[in-house]
Amino acid sequence: MNELEFNEVEEVVELVMNDYNQKRELDVMTMFHQPDKTKVVEIVNKLLRIIFPGFYRDEVYKIFNMRHSLSALVEDVMYNMQKQIVIALKNDPKYESMNEGELRKVAKDITLQFFTQIPRIRSFIDTDIQATFDGDPAATSKNEIVLSYPGILASTVHRISHVLWELNVPLIPRMMSEYVHSETGIDIHPAATIGKYFFIDHGTGIVVGSTTNIGEHVKIYQGVTLGALSTSAGQRLHGVKRHPTIEDNVTIYSGASVLGGKTVIGHDSIIGANAFVTSSIKPESRVTIQNQELHMGKDKIEKEELPQDDTWFYVI
Repeated sequence: MNELEFNEVEEVVELVMNDYNQKRELDVMTMFHQPDKTKVVEIVNKLLRIIFPGFYRDEVYKIFNMRHSLSALVEDVMYNMQKQIVIALKNDPKYESMNEGELRKVAKDITLQFFTQIPRIRSFIDTDIQATFDGDPAATSKNEIVLSYPGILASTVHRISHVLWELNVPLIPRMMSEYVHSETGIDIHPAATIGKYFFIDHGTGIVVGSTTNIGEHVKIYQGVTLGALSTSAGQRLHGVKRHPTIEDNVTIYSGASVLGGKTVIGHDSIIGANAFVTSSIKPESRVTIQNQELHMGKDKIEKEELPQDDTWFYVI
């Protein structure tokens, strides 16, 4: 095989350089103006070590003194998080007039605020683990859940990214959520609000949109979509509630889609597998599929499924 000639390489370089001059978003050459994806993933994995001190560790991990080990780890994560937040803030127009020193101060304050939320994040994760153990008869221990369940990994990273989202950090929360999406197949937007005792069973293919509100003691299975009715209006829908509200004690079985910002699934309801729901459901209801027709009436649900005997029954 003939080797490439120098002039042939130069012709390709010239071709690509000319393409860079089209002034598109992908042509931006402002170096160090975007957070480093590798560093963000490292931050996530080190935060997992802080949240689960007995489960995640690096190859040279030693525990001569827990306090000293934690101190070194926290200092490392805070330093790198602050650096990435400084870079991320440069992508927010409200910070464009700030110099580097001012940006570092804002990033430092955000980083400190985030770390003060670690105990609260861990308290929510603890309830997620408990809900998973209580709800999955296949689970043999909570250790197994932490070490191997993709749902716990996804909900944990969501708890982390959601706090950063609440602190108005650009880019990084979404980078975190998409990292865990690639790892687990579970796509939860960092803006979604999720209450305690959240249980994801199996998980693959779950999508939770950005304006979704999920209450406490909610269980969702693989392939569930909590999405928008339509995104055809594009950016005109930015900031509009497009995704459903799921009240407390709701179970949504595999393949179900619940769509629309005005859709509310009432507390203590069950959404059956493959159901397609685009309007609100009364509390203590069950939705199932039968011949693709909608029938509404009263029926009784077994007590182990719902706490009330007399419930609304939807067949679609």
